[in-house]
Amino acid sequence: MAVSLCSSGWWQRWRRRWSAREGSRMLLLLLLLGSGQGPRHVGAGQAFEYLKREHSLSKPYQGVGTGSSSLWNLMGNAMVMTQYIRLTPDMQSKQGALWNRVPCFLRDWELQVHFRIHGQGKKNLHGDGLAIWYTKDRMQPGPVFGNMDKFVGLGVFVDTYPNEEKQQEAQKRRYSPGVQRVFPYISVMVNNGSLSYDHERDGRPTELGGCTAIIRNLHYDTFLVIRYVKRHLTIMMDIDGKHEWRDCLEVPGVRLPRGYYFGTSSITGDLSDNHDVISLKLFELTVERTPEEEKLHRDVFMPSVDNMKLPEMTAPPQPLSGLALFLIVFFSLVFSVFAIVIGIILYNKWQDQSRKRFY
Repeated sequence: MAVSLCSSGWWQRWRRRWSAREGSRMLLLLLLLGSGQGPRHVGAGQAFEYLKREHSLSKPYQGVGTGSSSLWNLMGNAMVMTQYIRLTPDMQSKQGALWNRVPCFLRDWELQVHFRIHGQGKKNLHGDGLAIWYTKDRMQPGPVFGNMDKFVGLGVFVDTYPNEEKQQEAQKRRYSPGVQRVFPYISVMVNNGSLSYDHERDGRPTELGGCTAIIRNLHYDTFLVIRYVKRHLTIMMDIDGKHEWRDCLEVPGVRLPRGYYFGTSSITGDLSDNHDVISLKLFELTVERTPEEEKLHRDVFMPSVDNMKLPEMTAPPQPLSGLALFLIVFFSLVFSVFAIVIGIILYNKWQDQSRKRFY
């Protein structure tokens, strides 16, 4: 009976169906592994990265809007298009921003920004660039590439117009070759809320470092990576169409608090450009730390950079409450009345003594 079952057509058909089901499951597993759902190895045996979707954005740009249910909020002139999010169009006096609504509590992370800057302006007749932010405050328009001045956190600036150089040329002065920068230029600034970004000098007084990045009107993709691992801040770029990362700068000893927001913004003035963001992808990096590193890398509550003293924030004076104001006025009146009474008594005594001497 067992031999007849194994040799029957029913048994063979069941085995083929079982094999097909298992093959489908294996194919689905391979597709999931190849689609970036799981961890990906990074570096020389020391880190893995995981895509954090709540801090990432890519086509078809779902979750972008103005409501409280959206993961990303637009501000100003920013618009969602089919292939990109346009922060500012190639028009004068525009500003726009895109901000993540979810605060980031990751310890080590990497942000990959796919962007494009292009327009009709010729050489040095375009501006002003865009910025990528990791800051305490979000959705705060201002003069620093469309964001507030005296921000708290990290700013990475892709500056396309050399303001300081043009001012030097207008004054018929020249840079020395050792200090002249070639634009477009990428720079980095860490702020605790006490520093102003010097737009007239392209942020030179407060920058931690930078590099030249020729990124306008290119016919291939341009990428920027901001990596924060073990308090080392690294900026890399892929702007040559070779799909290779090229170092821009590295700053050790950067201390950034957790719980800040990612965003990007742009602004145009008399000169303009299209500033487009195609995708923002944030990866959590898992790295091993020694016990000594664990002690050194404790959470901080204010951005800072080792070996660089930032001015301390002075807290603004608190407004007086109604009760405190009433008590101050009341005791001031009492003191005034008391002083007047004492003055009258002393004056009367002086007059009495004067009369006695006269008689």
